[in-house]
Amino acid sequence: MISEDYDRIDATLRSTLHDVLGLGEARTAALDADTALFGAMPELDSMAVAGLLTEIEERLGILIEDDEVDGEMLESFGALVRFVATKTRR
Repeated sequence: MISEDYDRIDATLRSTLHDVLGLGEARTAALDADTALFGAMPELDSMAVAGLLTEIEERLGILIEDDEVDGEMLESFGALVRFVATKTRR
């Protein structure tokens, strides 16, 4: 993955999680590749997932199909970054 693309995706996902889930600045800054998301982050429940994915689509100009949404892509911050990176390269 090209470094600038990764940095842009990482920053966009951090700001999206901050805005959609109401995460504080410190929590948003502390996200790393191993930070668990769905099932570990109380703010990210099944209702919040739809809003989060819609906002990611809008901010990055991608389309996330319903059949692509699974626990694996939302398992960790790193998994979400990798998933979005594959979508932006298409």
